[in-house]
Amino acid sequence: MDESRKLFVGPRLKRLRRDLNLSQSRMAEELGLSPSYLNLMERNQRPITAQVLIRLAHAYQLDPREFANDDHGRTVSELEEVFADPLFRATPVARLELRETVESAPSLVDAINRLYRAYQALRGAREAVMPNLSDRDRAEDAAQVDPVDRVRELIHEAKNHFPELDEAAEALASDLASSGHDLFFAICERLHARHGIRVRVMPIDVMPDSLRRYDHHRRQLLISELVDPSGRTFQAAYQLAFAEMRETIDALAARLEPADGPARRLLRVSFGNYFAGALMMPYAKFHAAAEALGYDVEVLGARFGASFEQVAHRLTTLARAGARGIPFFLVRVDSAGNVSKRFSSGRFPFSQFGGTCPLWNLHSTFRTPGQVATQVIELPDGSRWFSVARTVKRAFNPWGAPDPRFVVGLGCELKYAHRLVYARGLDLLSAEATPIGINCRLCERAACPQRAAPPLMHALIVDEMKRGVSPFEFDAT
Repeated sequence: MDESRKLFVGPRLKRLRRDLNLSQSRMAEELGLSPSYLNLMERNQRPITAQVLIRLAHAYQLDPREFANDDHGRTVSELEEVFADPLFRATPVARLELRETVESAPSLVDAINRLYRAYQALRGAREAVMPNLSDRDRAEDAAQVDPVDRVRELIHEAKNHFPELDEAAEALASDLASSGHDLFFAICERLHARHGIRVRVMPIDVMPDSLRRYDHHRRQLLISELVDPSGRTFQAAYQLAFAEMRETIDALAARLEPADGPARRLLRVSFGNYFAGALMMPYAKFHAAAEALGYDVEVLGARFGASFEQVAHRLTTLARAGARGIPFFLVRVDSAGNVSKRFSSGRFPFSQFGGTCPLWNLHSTFRTPGQVATQVIELPDGSRWFSVARTVKRAFNPWGAPDPRFVVGLGCELKYAHRLVYARGLDLLSAEATPIGINCRLCERAACPQRAAPPLMHALIVDEMKRGVSPFEFDAT
């Protein structure tokens, strides 16, 4: 920790003490402090010192970097997005108030987010045409929290890192490697020998609309011939996850999502995918290779038999204590700007309810398929990030069929970029950054030629005698 920078962590310190069921006097004694000084730190009237942070780490097995890291920025941005809704226009809330709420009342913030999601769903349902449902049915259906958003929220809260799955996958990968066979063959052999499940690659005329299907009756895993080799290994590994790790996956999903329903089932699918990626790219070996190779995604893919997207996704999970990777974020978009995947082990403020900024080169990357594009971007809060983007596709396609393509963006805070092979030769300190926003409705940058909508938190100015660079002008005060 930079000792010249004062770090106030009162709410986090208080939550830690309460989670450990300790009194102030007991924690003060264990840290070698006076109860009055601990009380001042908890009330943010004294900053935490490097010495106290080290004592905290030793006493309670914490990573001091994680405890000292200010991760409230993302949550404040999400809450800001909620209060940008026209619903709250008459009662604007200052960013300082939002930050104080995030720090002192995290459970309240979670409740506000859930309530707003339910409101969004209800509003959307009222605008839709649902002739076969009664008004009561519509309201009950709309009031449900979107399971996809719920799962994204749970995974983000865990920083996309699940140690029990990593450790089990690492041990299993070691067993499979001892067979001497390549991973796909070793997984298929284990599925058949231990679980009576046969893996078959099927022609497209048998599986015209599926890439993977498990036949419970015949105990066969059927994989389409359109799936590439890395995808076949992944699908077989996913099946092995549920054959050998079902109890662990069920328990983990139930712990994070007590309510049985679509969200918990989606969570189980996510954990199966996580385990498959961890089996293909065992933590210790993958982390060591990533550090040695400067996080070269394509070389890592060649070494571990994985696709660009699989490697990029795996890079967002490297948060093991003592062997942490760069805290990456990942986003996947289609050519229309729809976000279909987002993960982060850091604090990147993803938009909850919109797409991405058109000035981000994720979108222009579609014009150069297969080529890696880099960019330094700057968010409205002044934070700078290094972004790597490349097109990907899910499977082979027969002639005449649609060929859907996506762009995967992988990024990190600019302070980590010097460790990336993609930043070699760049002067990161003086690099020109492209100013982007979270999305148009939340971006307050004036005179943006790409603006598609005015910001929700500012009054629109309409001048019939003037046309600016941006189609929307607004009062920036």
